[in-house]
Amino acid sequence: MATEQSNPDPDTEMSNAPPPPPPSSSSAQPSPPPPPSQPQPQPPASDDAAADPENLPDSSPENPAPKQLTPGPRAARLQALFAQTAKHTLDKITKDNFGACFPTIAAKAPGTLDNVQRQMVDRLGGLWTKEFDRILESRDVVAKLNELEVLVGDAQRRRQVETEKPIPPHTLPAPIVLAAHLAEPLAETRAALTTKLSETQAQNNKLFEEIQAQRAEMEALLSGVEKTLKDIDGANGLLAELMDEVAEETRAAEGDIGRYAPSLSR
Repeated sequence: MATEQSNPDPDTEMSNAPPPPPPSSSSAQPSPPPPPSQPQPQPPASDDAAADPENLPDSSPENPAPKQLTPGPRAARLQALFAQTAKHTLDKITKDNFGACFPTIAAKAPGTLDNVQRQMVDRLGGLWTKEFDRILESRDVVAKLNELEVLVGDAQRRRQVETEKPIPPHTLPAPIVLAAHLAEPLAETRAALTTKLSETQAQNNKLFEEIQAQRAEMEALLSGVEKTLKDIDGANGLLAELMDEVAEETRAAEGDIGRYAPSLSR
């Protein structure tokens, strides 16, 4: 009996205490202090780390913030897994579970306890998300996971190539074996023919240029000859007109000579 009187029940002691005052509508509802017999909820240690300016990334002009990278499949899966795990954990902090930790307050001020429960869930979710993003940025997790994606893809491609067994030469058909033996001499012959073809094309281009120059010269000569012929035709036309006049003058002169010839003979 002496032991029971020296250690009273915490729920009985809290039930005898006066109820907390109702929250004021003009100010934010204060969080009620937990009973002395119950452990007080401690904020996560990451709050101080997130609030510490030394742990925050330097965003000065000399050290600009890193660019946001597009997360690959593994990085996206990591972020989704964190969000799913955090939601699953916070869903465990229900009103019933939270009220079981503080039965006296849950019985006398359930509204205040519900408000505290919502604030705690929101606060923890925000802190966890900020801390997770800070870790991703400080450790460069997204870029490294993207590099891992490239390495894994390259390894898979190499594994597929290595798993392909080489075909034994004695099992190859005759055309393939013949083509393999003739590949080197055919390549040399092809190179020689390609060189000759290039030289022939160069010579053809040179001859074509010479022919074009000669053709231009011939056209110039023809145009000169045509001009000369036109000049000759014009001169012939003028001479035809003059010849008619000269013939008339000649006939007139012959008539005069015929008239004066008898008198001159006497």
